[in-house]
Amino acid sequence: MDPFANIKQTTGQVAVHRLSDLMPSPAEEWQRMKTFLALGQADFDTMVQTIEPLFRRGYELVVGAYDHLLQNRETAIILGWEKGADEAHLSERRRFFSVWLARTLGMDFSDDFALYLFQAGKIHAAHGPRRIHVPEVFVAGSISLVNATFARFLAEDMPSHPAVPTALAGWNKVLTMHQHLMTHGYHAALQLDSGEFSVPLQMFGRMRDIVGRHEMRVRLPEGATMATVLKKFFDYFPEARAEVLDLEWEGGERFDSTGIPWFEAEKIYRVKPMWRVLLNGKDLDYIGGVTVEVHPGDEVSIYPPGR
Repeated sequence: MDPFANIKQTTGQVAVHRLSDLMPSPAEEWQRMKTFLALGQADFDTMVQTIEPLFRRGYELVVGAYDHLLQNRETAIILGWEKGADEAHLSERRRFFSVWLARTLGMDFSDDFALYLFQAGKIHAAHGPRRIHVPEVFVAGSISLVNATFARFLAEDMPSHPAVPTALAGWNKVLTMHQHLMTHGYHAALQLDSGEFSVPLQMFGRMRDIVGRHEMRVRLPEGATMATVLKKFFDYFPEARAEVLDLEWEGGERFDSTGIPWFEAEKIYRVKPMWRVLLNGKDLDYIGGVTVEVHPGDEVSIYPPGR
């Protein structure tokens, strides 16, 4: 089933493109996991009591994490450190890890941090400046090692303290949330790279400021439509949705396997008026909308209002 429904309204010849089946945004997944894990005030109250000893040993954690990656043969090969770590590369990674640790111990539960973790996941899928692909297993393993290090530090610095067991349970929930958001970004990047051929997608105006680039390439399977291009784009850059798309909810009656009806709401995104999507310089409104097929050699462009 095509994830997009192209509905042409009778206002002149302008089509209203309605999008469905996008991945949940980082903010949505962030809140979903927080709710599922029942992370709440009781966790926060005990976690706060452990911040100072964990922060005091933060440098030790950062250095130890990369010493471990260097000593493990598989991760050393992945990072290109078979003959020892490149100092500039090592410094970059330590800075990134230090920022993450500071925000984590600072109890940052903002949507901005959710997007930061999502982007970190994309970097691990070889979408960073060094194009290094860190397999998902090592991302999950690293989160587990951080959790274990937290437990060791607190056992050493707060022995027999009654808050420690509950605090560690809370930190485990937080680190699980972090891993999930990074995995979310990782898979969005893999999806972008999946397909038999690629097409360039150019962005203009304020769209460039939102996504931080003016062009990218989107890989597509044979027979793909513009629906696939747009889904991959907005899954990879969920931060662009609020600028380009209006959110709607549609409800309808559905039937389960026994024939019993129930009401189900579906999230629909509608492309805002005046935003233009072009395929080979032709506006989708006039060439078949998002159901039109995309072929090798085609070019896609997104223009904001006023262009």
